[in-house]
Amino acid sequence: MDIKIETDDSRNQDEQIQPLLRNSEVPEAERNLIQKAISQTFQSTAHLANLLPTGTVLAFQLLSPIFTNIGNCDSVSKVMTAALVSLCGASCFLLCLTDSFRDNKGNICYGLATLRGLWVIDGSTTLPPQLSAKYRLKFIDFMHAVMSVLVFAAIALFDQNVVNCFFPAPSNETQEILTALPVGIGVFGGMFFVTFPTQRHGIGFPLSTN
Repeated sequence: MDIKIETDDSRNQDEQIQPLLRNSEVPEAERNLIQKAISQTFQSTAHLANLLPTGTVLAFQLLSPIFTNIGNCDSVSKVMTAALVSLCGASCFLLCLTDSFRDNKGNICYGLATLRGLWVIDGSTTLPPQLSAKYRLKFIDFMHAVMSVLVFAAIALFDQNVVNCFFPAPSNETQEILTALPVGIGVFGGMFFVTFPTQRHGIGFPLSTN
């Protein structure tokens, strides 16, 4: 009986021949222009979601099909959907004004930035005045909050259930606006966050290692 010994070099060659993220048994997908546009829309939505609080985006994506009845809205569904979009937008605005810090034991504490400093939400600890002043609200914080609301609005316009709820039979002009507007907001919002990145690590955002 022949015994085959697999070395590290042979395994590396096999991985190079057949990457982990590619399945040779599945033929390559052939997409037309509409399918490519839909795929690009999904990718754009994923990139925009990274700029927003994760909990808010997940809640919207979970509740949107339920509140909109999968795009088939009546008068009650429209009110519920409008309330959902409004609450999620307000959540994006407020959560952009939150920040976090670690106490002397390494515990993470969250607070709301104010004009005087950071107000700890749970009241578990109090920051010294000099340290709290570093978390004071600035004009750029309001700009980040407003831009987050606009980016969330773009994500809501990418959601076909929401669009079908409020615009069940859009005209050609309205369809062009619904297609171009979220893309424009996404590009402008992405450029803004790249040029003026936020220094805060609030609720729903990645935490700092420090």
